[in-house]
Amino acid sequence: MRDVCHLDPTPLLERFATVSESQLSRDPARADIVRLIPALRAFARTFCRNPSDADDLVQETLMKALANLDKFEPGTKLKSWLFTIMRNTFYTRAKVLGREAPGLEEAVSGDTPMEATQEVQARVREVQRALAKLPPHYREVLTLVAILGESYESAAEICECAIGTVKSRLNRARHQILQELGED
Repeated sequence: MRDVCHLDPTPLLERFATVSESQLSRDPARADIVRLIPALRAFARTFCRNPSDADDLVQETLMKALANLDKFEPGTKLKSWLFTIMRNTFYTRAKVLGREAPGLEEAVSGDTPMEATQEVQARVREVQRALAKLPPHYREVLTLVAILGESYESAAEICECAIGTVKSRLNRARHQILQELGED
């Protein structure tokens, strides 16, 4: 399946980067959106493997969110609202592209090559089982730092522990995952 993300994220992301603190203090919702861009990028990577495609998806999500900011209900979670917009945007694009028939130039031989997904799916299940076996505090740190890309300091604040504890838990979690997967 072709990637469903195709916009150039540079203009919008640069515009957010140049927003001054005084502008953000006047509009707290926009300030919160700016602070959530790293989380949006991490979530976009679950949909698009290519970083530039993920940034495209982030840009489109931000454009839709800003255009519909008046529809956001105060008191609800902005992060969840943005993630929902992103997920719906991705699936809408996938549905549209799925209906487009490939042209003759794309498949001259008539054979459309397909990747074998059995091995990938089996590996995903192995990793999921290994993650499930981790103690909750290890899994939490691994998710925050390795999957969502949070800094050690941020993860320490979220977990309400010392930075050294975060590093230790992350190291132990990685070793346990590798051991479960038989990759010492």
